[in-house]
Amino acid sequence: MPLSHLSAFLSASFAALSSGLDKRSAPRLVLLLVGALFAKGRRTVTSWLGAAGISDDFRAAYNALFAAGRCCPSIAIRLLCQVLKPLMRLVGGERLLLAIDDTPSKRYGRCIQGAGIHHNPTPGPAGAKRFYGHLWVTLAWLACHPLFGVLALPLRALLYVRKKDVPKLDKEYPWAFKTKLELAVELVEWLLPWLSLAGKVIWLAVDGAYAKAPLLRPMRQRGVVVVSRLRKDAHLLDLPQAKEPGRRGPQPTYGKKRISLAKRAGQTRGWQAVRCVQYGETVSKTVKTFLATWPPAGGVIRVVLVREDDGWVAFFCTDATASAEAVLEAMAARSAIEQTFHDVKEVWGAQQQQVRNVYACVGAFNLSLWLYSLTEAWAWGRSQEDLVDRSHSPWDSQPRRPSHADKRKALQREVLQAEIEAVLSGRPNKGQFRRLAQRLLDLAA
Repeated sequence: MPLSHLSAFLSASFAALSSGLDKRSAPRLVLLLVGALFAKGRRTVTSWLGAAGISDDFRAAYNALFAAGRCCPSIAIRLLCQVLKPLMRLVGGERLLLAIDDTPSKRYGRCIQGAGIHHNPTPGPAGAKRFYGHLWVTLAWLACHPLFGVLALPLRALLYVRKKDVPKLDKEYPWAFKTKLELAVELVEWLLPWLSLAGKVIWLAVDGAYAKAPLLRPMRQRGVVVVSRLRKDAHLLDLPQAKEPGRRGPQPTYGKKRISLAKRAGQTRGWQAVRCVQYGETVSKTVKTFLATWPPAGGVIRVVLVREDDGWVAFFCTDATASAEAVLEAMAARSAIEQTFHDVKEVWGAQQQQVRNVYACVGAFNLSLWLYSLTEAWAWGRSQEDLVDRSHSPWDSQPRRPSHADKRKALQREVLQAEIEAVLSGRPNKGQFRRLAQRLLDLAA
């Protein structure tokens, strides 16, 4: 399609992302982004090429996808600086909340590089405990929209390859084994230099599986506050006593007495009611909070116990001065990344590209993440009426926020409307009308 019909936002964003590649691959990356935006059916790379009008030059387009996989760090930084940083200034606040989690992408075939057998987090009706495919450790910014609640805007994903699968991959490309915790630390360390000038405290909300020393201690050293769930049998210790005057040696880091979370939760005293915002609503929670020391975190943590109808749960924060309300709100916001994973796979087809090369797989998955963030950034300041048109379905009158699929369709309509108006603005031209009609037929059928 003619790229001149893209909106100013899309043109600037696509140009910024493609500037991370060399001059030969940059225009082809723009075409891939446009093709992924308008692809329909099963979102394979060939469907991207068809929607972008790429035919004879398809091999060069695959090379551009490979180059995007190799240059993911530089492309993601351009997404941050060009698209997300203006939103960060618009949202404001004293904290910048990030989230890290992993998500699977099921694949089929033995020749897919980097694929292996992993634990299945969503067994489904079949109850399969394992799946074959890729596992992606993803970093996202949790942005609070004034109308639509918390949105997780992904920045970059790293591929986790099992240690036993690394030698086979290393024969093709140099590849070092890293655990999921090490990949999470790598993502944060990659991002921190670009957020240092924001002047905000960086909070990181992670799943309980990431609440371990290989992640917690590096984050404490770098000044990043981690919020996560705490195991009920966690080895907590009390606060250390002050060093006796004249005694040599450093101040103790940990206390000597063990703290039992079960006993603390079973005590009737110390509970209090707090109000916080979770999932877009102001709710009241019964909590008990105290300070403790925890060796995996490398020092003092804030523990928050929450009483629920079916028992109690425990959370922690590596910032001892944090309030219980802030901890609960951060953990509730973390769930937005799960919705993002669902939309990236269902709306953009993040696991359907049918490429085998490991860097082509990395490029395809990250391209879907970047398009998700671009679409959400484009829709940020628009009203619900601009994003959803339910005039043809009067029975669908239930008030709800626009889905990500609604936003993608609205973005498609804007680009196609500009293309149609460009043809109608000049003198009648049968050739232009015929090409426009053929393009619309290709998109519809």
